[in-house]
Amino acid sequence: MKLKVYSALALAGALGLAGCANPDVYSGDVYGSRAAKQAQTVTYATVTSVRSVLIQAGDESPNVIGTLGGGAIGGVLGNQVGGGSGKVLATAVGALAGTMVGSRAEDKLSQVKAYEIEVRTDSGESLIVVQKADRTWQPGQRVRLIGSGSNLSVAPL
Repeated sequence: MKLKVYSALALAGALGLAGCANPDVYSGDVYGSRAAKQAQTVTYATVTSVRSVLIQAGDESPNVIGTLGGGAIGGVLGNQVGGGSGKVLATAVGALAGTMVGSRAEDKLSQVKAYEIEVRTDSGESLIVVQKADRTWQPGQRVRLIGSGSNLSVAPL
């Protein structure tokens, strides 16, 4: 009985933590705390192409919550099957299957719809910026590129 209660608490905790992910960091409209009150370079450009892509969030700690939560739930469900050594085997198989399903589920939940925006700057340079798909972009649209290097976002004029 205690195992069921602990597993339910683990599942609730895992789902709660999964909801803490903030996909807005990939938006061109959201600045990190380090960018606030910092001078940014502005370059003017024209959008040349737009392609839908996905950003896989959570590269720093891939699938930990889904894997552990899925394994715990799978183990509890497997433990409900059989008796004796069959119960031990069912628990192990349930835990293994749960880790795979949980990991895959977290992969899907951690994806953010985005655009790969190719632009040509007024100086003739071609650049690609990937950012969250929170507005529409059209080829021929004039834009501002804000920032530089690995911290560059596209904003409408």
